[in-house]
Amino acid sequence: MAAGSLLDVAPAQLFPEQVTNALGLPGVIGEAVGALIAAFLVGNIMLAFTGVAGPWAKRKITAAFTDRIAVDRIGPFGLLIIPAAAVQLLAKELIIPEGADRPSYDLAPLVLPASAMLGFSVIPMGQLGPLNLQLADPEVGFALTFAFASIASISLVMAGYASNNKYSLLGGLRAVAQNLAYEIPLIVTAMSVVIFTGSLRTSEIVAAQQQALFTVAGVTVPSWFAIVNPFAFGLFVVANLAEIGRNPFDIPEAPTEIVAGYQTEYSSSYFVLFYLGEFLHIFLGGAILTLAFLGGASGPGPASIGFVWFVVKVWAFFLFTQWCRSALPRVRIDQLIEIGWKGMLVLSFANLILTAVLVGVIAS
Repeated sequence: MAAGSLLDVAPAQLFPEQVTNALGLPGVIGEAVGALIAAFLVGNIMLAFTGVAGPWAKRKITAAFTDRIAVDRIGPFGLLIIPAAAVQLLAKELIIPEGADRPSYDLAPLVLPASAMLGFSVIPMGQLGPLNLQLADPEVGFALTFAFASIASISLVMAGYASNNKYSLLGGLRAVAQNLAYEIPLIVTAMSVVIFTGSLRTSEIVAAQQQALFTVAGVTVPSWFAIVNPFAFGLFVVANLAEIGRNPFDIPEAPTEIVAGYQTEYSSSYFVLFYLGEFLHIFLGGAILTLAFLGGASGPGPASIGFVWFVVKVWAFFLFTQWCRSALPRVRIDQLIEIGWKGMLVLSFANLILTAVLVGVIAS
């Protein structure tokens, strides 16, 4: 294949392979360069989403829900608040609390966004023209997404412990308790998707949802797992909210109780990294939900615009989290633990068993 435009690359290839072939780079070094360029491009797409969501979209959406006026004076539609907020936060003094346990204090803000970025490495984001925006497609890709997302809890514990602050420590401990209470139901519910597809490969999970479920009045309804198993979809949404720490499960931060929890003692660039990681995990949660239950990047129209549908679904989940933030009160930590262990865990195993029985009956 001739080097030059990326538009000459076959869409069946993964994105790093497309970049490598388009640039005409040979051998292992070429593959490494192609992978780095592809990861850089995908990473910047996610960072752009976060840059819009944090300083601007979050404020505009919350204002709309609460009948207030959000940022509207800094640039058109208030969009220049994005660079203004970045400059404001980065210009603040970085204050290290006395008695902080370094390097844990310094590493914690890096681990949180890094874990989210790793999660996107195996998410199939669909096609944008001929480009197939998926970095890797290992056989255990679905399991890897949850493994990478779970690293976030380590970051919160590190930050809480290393800050030498009792409120930060409480936030870190709450993060562990919340993770234990909801990570198991989340994964068990996700296993029902694996039972349906018979694979942990993310591309195959999306492909399994492309088949037609039924047709009504000429309209074909796809076999998205949210339609096939709405009970599992509901369980996954609730557990996912707890996983990303959104209302009513924003226990690790809980501003009215523990100031800001694990990030109380962080400022300047460190705070920006935590803020960035928080929103990256919201989008990662939306991407996993889209992958597992909403047909991935599938939607009306040609496959070449699949990335557009992926973006629409992920941003719809972000909108839902902001509605939850404005409409739902926070539960207490003891209530959260009870809901997780006594409610969600039991329901997730019940869903898994029923799914296995259903698939077994259909297969036989």
